[in-house]
Amino acid sequence: MKRAFSHLLAASLLLFSISAPAALRVFACEPEWGALAAELGGPAVSVYTATTGMQDPHLVEARPSLIAQMRKADLVICTGGDLEQGWLPLLFQQGGNNRVQPGGSGYFEAAAFVTLLEVPSRLDRAEGDVHAMGNPHLHLDPRNIALVAAGLAKRLAQVDGANAAQYQARHDDFAKRWTQAMRRWEQQGTPLRGIPIVTQHKSWGYLSHWLGLRETATLEPKPGIPPSSAYLSQVLAELKQKPAKMVIRAAYQDQRPTRWLAERAGIPAVELPFTVGGSDQAKDLFGLFDDTLARLLKADQ
Repeated sequence: MKRAFSHLLAASLLLFSISAPAALRVFACEPEWGALAAELGGPAVSVYTATTGMQDPHLVEARPSLIAQMRKADLVICTGGDLEQGWLPLLFQQGGNNRVQPGGSGYFEAAAFVTLLEVPSRLDRAEGDVHAMGNPHLHLDPRNIALVAAGLAKRLAQVDGANAAQYQARHDDFAKRWTQAMRRWEQQGTPLRGIPIVTQHKSWGYLSHWLGLRETATLEPKPGIPPSSAYLSQVLAELKQKPAKMVIRAAYQDQRPTRWLAERAGIPAVELPFTVGGSDQAKDLFGLFDDTLARLLKADQ
């Protein structure tokens, strides 16, 4: 009797595994897009995120583990705008997955759905790590997240038609909650409008554009070039003439330049999460902006 039951259970499990639809395998280049895919996909997707909130998305090693994940992905979601140009092409090449090659429905670029800021008037490597298409850190304006979410929901439905209704329903719910959250954030951020700030790297343009922050100086003499002591002293001298309220950096960046300047200028050094996972509070997209606003407002007191 027990043996017959065991055979029946095994047969039932086998039938379930055959009939149950496999989750859509999503490869997200950055944590913000992994979080968005999870919001829109729910149980219909299985999300692998290639980078963490404590990692510079420009500088990623094309490790064998990433290649293995790329090889079995059904959909790749990246920022684009040349952000991943140093490592993503190698993953595509080594992964050999025709389903997700650029130009096909299995590859999704967030940058295609927004207008990029800070497009350079000329390209010269002597100017540092300049992105030809503009500033790629578009996720730091929540209005851009809304635009990308609408495009991603349609793409999910395109590559996984069986769950199209679920993706649409989840997007409708996300869009409603996101719109409400944006109204709250913009109201909370009113005191920040117009305040002068110093940034460590030119990655905060979208946050500044959304909140009305005024970036008066950058600690890197050129994008991607670490500041020398002489250059930091130059920025400090400029702040004596035109003071700033705070100096900000991403959680993954070296804290020494911001601390050096903050101590000598007498202003707060603010560490912001930058993306999902960049702080204990930034566990998802909503937490990312909740924590970012809270830290900025605290420093402005």
